Amino acid sequence: MRLDKPIGVFLLLWPALWSLWIAGNGKPDLLISMVIVAGVIVMRSAGCVINDYADREFDPHVERTRLRPIAAGEIAPNQALLFFLLLILLAFDLTLLLNALTILLSVIGAFLAASYPFMKRYTHLPQAYLGIAFGWAVPMSFAAQTGQVPAVAWWLFLAVVLWALIYDTLYAMVDRDDDVKVGVKSTAILFGRHVRSVVAGLQALMLLVLGWVGIQAGLGSAYYAGLSVGAGCFVWQQYLVRDEEKSACFRAFLHNNWFGAAVFAGLAVDALL
Repeated sequence: MRLDKPIGVFLLLWPALWSLWIAGNGKPDLLISMVIVAGVIVMRSAGCVINDYADREFDPHVERTRLRPIAAGEIAPNQALLFFLLLILLAFDLTLLLNALTILLSVIGAFLAASYPFMKRYTHLPQAYLGIAFGWAVPMSFAAQTGQVPAVAWWLFLAVVLWALIYDTLYAMVDRDDDVKVGVKSTAILFGRHVRSVVAGLQALMLLVLGWVGIQAGLGSAYYAGLSVGAGCFVWQQYLVRDEEKSACFRAFLHNNWFGAAVFAGLAVDALL
């Protein structure tokens, strides 16, 4: 479940919180918020388990992943698969506390979570698929809070897909050499020597989309101040990866937590004002 490495929880949680605050006009329903947060933790945990199951033949050959439980022989693949199914059932039980539309969307979310780890075998864009899987928290949060998924939710969904392309490409840069050897595909490999420029373009595009979300949702200056801080986070990430050194790329990946926090802080302050 990798609960000792909560960065994945945060990267999934921030878009859910952005959505709840926009959908709830700064005052989301407490029960809905609690269910969404719990669902984020459970689904990220399930995603880690099925990812390790899917990569059980690759992980022993990659330096960063060779000590994961299945790769190291500490847990049998069938045990992991059963545990994944139990986590999915727990997540589905949580959605039963919400409305019918959210329950329906959760079925799609479960499919996305279960299928994502296998995409790196077939496409150089598994990061985009991860963005769809992580971004699905956006329509689910809007549906839970308002009973519908308005246009602004899909714009925010697009922003989250772009964000995943950004941070997961930085993450993939860490494993790029090993991935080439074992035949795993990624955007870090696809973009090649242009990877930093492409990530910079994606960062600029994401900021534009989030700006449009602010206009559509009628948000105020505090939100845009949060976006400005987020832009500073992106500049810092570009500085970190200037030499494409592995540990620096990983630090840039982790730094996206602060981007998510900056955007949420802008939303929260805007609601208070």
